[in-house]
Amino acid sequence: MNKLKNEKSPYLLQHKDNPVDWYPWGEEAFEKAKKENKPVFLSIGYATCHWCHVMAHESFEDPEIAEILNDAFINVKVDREERPDIDSTYMTVCQMLTGHGGWPLTIIMTPEKKPFFAGTYIPKEARFNRIGLRQLVPGIKGMWKHEPEKIRKAVDSIQDGFSKSLQFEKGPFPGTEALDYAAEQLTTRFDGEFGGFGSAPKFPTPHNLMFLLREWEFKKDNRFKEAVKQTLTSMRLGGIWDHIGFGFHRYSTDREWLLPHFEKMLYDQALLMMAYTEGWQVSENPLFKQTVQEIAEYVFRDLQHKSGAFYSAEDADSEGEEGKFYVWNTDEIDQELSAKDTEWFKKIFRFRGEGNFKDEATRQFTGQNIPHLLNVLSDEEKSHFESIRTQLFEKRALRIRPQLDDKILTDWNALMIAALAKAGAVFENASYIEAAEKAYQFIHSELFADSKLLHRYKDDDAAIDGFADDYAFLIWASIELYEATFKTKYLTHALELNHIFIDRFWDKTDGGFYLSNYDEDQPLGKQKQIYDGAIPSSNSVAMLNLIRLSRFTGQTALEELANQIGTYFSNDLIRAGSSVTLGLQAIQFLNYSSKEIVIAEGNTESHPFTSLFHGEFIPQKVLILKKNGDDALIDIAPYIKSQKPVDNKTAVYVCENYSCQRPVTTISELREALSK
Repeated sequence: MNKLKNEKSPYLLQHKDNPVDWYPWGEEAFEKAKKENKPVFLSIGYATCHWCHVMAHESFEDPEIAEILNDAFINVKVDREERPDIDSTYMTVCQMLTGHGGWPLTIIMTPEKKPFFAGTYIPKEARFNRIGLRQLVPGIKGMWKHEPEKIRKAVDSIQDGFSKSLQFEKGPFPGTEALDYAAEQLTTRFDGEFGGFGSAPKFPTPHNLMFLLREWEFKKDNRFKEAVKQTLTSMRLGGIWDHIGFGFHRYSTDREWLLPHFEKMLYDQALLMMAYTEGWQVSENPLFKQTVQEIAEYVFRDLQHKSGAFYSAEDADSEGEEGKFYVWNTDEIDQELSAKDTEWFKKIFRFRGEGNFKDEATRQFTGQNIPHLLNVLSDEEKSHFESIRTQLFEKRALRIRPQLDDKILTDWNALMIAALAKAGAVFENASYIEAAEKAYQFIHSELFADSKLLHRYKDDDAAIDGFADDYAFLIWASIELYEATFKTKYLTHALELNHIFIDRFWDKTDGGFYLSNYDEDQPLGKQKQIYDGAIPSSNSVAMLNLIRLSRFTGQTALEELANQIGTYFSNDLIRAGSSVTLGLQAIQFLNYSSKEIVIAEGNTESHPFTSLFHGEFIPQKVLILKKNGDDALIDIAPYIKSQKPVDNKTAVYVCENYSCQRPVTTISELREALSK
């Protein structure tokens, strides 16, 4: 038996019975490699990764392949979600060497953790001009023994290239030209027929949509708003949305949003909940509100730990087949529904006898169908579908479910907390806010110890020092919770976490936040991230957090740190366009008439004012509710001390460009003040 049986990671535990002599990442493996003078075979993946499963079943469960791996290497398994720093380092190497990346990530390196080979999925046998493990491993073994100079040169070359990747071109803090470029880039790539950007595959990337809504809000260019509305609608109608059990799959393999990779990730649910919430704010489209509600239903039902925190993901595969849990053949529908309902359902959800999608590899119809819609259902159709959906949901529940990745990650939970707080405030849904607070309390009590965050919780075990994402995202969640509840403790927590974050991760020489404090596990150099991929980068989120916290507190030093991030990553923020849209939201905040709004509570009701600010799309704002006797809030934000009720009536102060308009006490006056 290999060395993974005592690990907590669901991904590592998937491999605990492999004949490959796997080690978890750690000194034991690397010391053994040094002692035996063997290279290290590093395999990085995650529990819900389809091609990770393929490589495991094909090769790592094969005794013959295991034997040659064990003979040639010390073999190490890493869960990329537990150790994003290790994954980021070696994914950068893979992209440098091959021009692409993905999982499983395969790295071969020296006992000093210096890579000299990189790839992704490698088949057991060579095929389609792709080398197989059976050919690769003996070749590497021979080179290690007989041609060490070749390996040394490869190591040096990779180190040199990686070092260059750590260098960013500094410059002036980006201005509106960066925003214009990104908005036009997205608009040019917009698919006017099916929504989304570019062609296949299509990813949701909600922060792109949120960026465009902010461009529309300031410039009133309807191209931006319409692109967002169409994309949100098309995704919700497509097969990327689970029409039977709710929740979004990872991404679409095609242009039409029909055939997804079927894993469901917590972070996608969170970020898409934010995007649909904002989409509703600008359009009041009932489909968008319904989508938020159904994402929440899915997350609470299938991804929520009894403590209130949230699990990480559900697998794409069940019974060894991707998507089997989610697809249907027409016979199943015929057997389950009445003849009338069958005819209606198959027509509306576009089912066909031969199947309604082609296998990604064979390009042949499969006989299976993915529910998807051509048009939004009417109220009458929605009512009809709901009874059918309940029947099919109960039928589907009898199938073997995909595996649940039940580890709890601080950063992904923080995104879900932020999303629930935002949606709860906008839709005045107290249950969402209560759920966000409960999850937040879990993170604070179970994953915060000795004045630092921990990254992962599983089976009553909290471990792994937090990464930059954990801090940045939890600060974001704290800010959203404050604006949703006006409980000063959340603003206090945000500032405390921000202080620890700066102390532990800030580059005091050049500025910006490092991804990780595990110096010994970053042998090629310490990385900083600015590109916003499936989830936003820590520096993008931190830049916006710092600006918002500065506006809450009046501490200009925080905004200066945001300025240093912007100048450090200047070239990338200006030229990378749609790759940095969360970072660009910080630049939008600074350039698009941002407001500090203080509601000084008097004897009259403050709810109409808070309700207006939550319901309206006013993204460039900070919102403070000053309650009588809240000395802690005045300590945090001394400048609000002079902002008081007017004639004992609740008064709203709208401040912009370092000056405040006269206080207003009615909704009509407030709307007039905001219009200015």
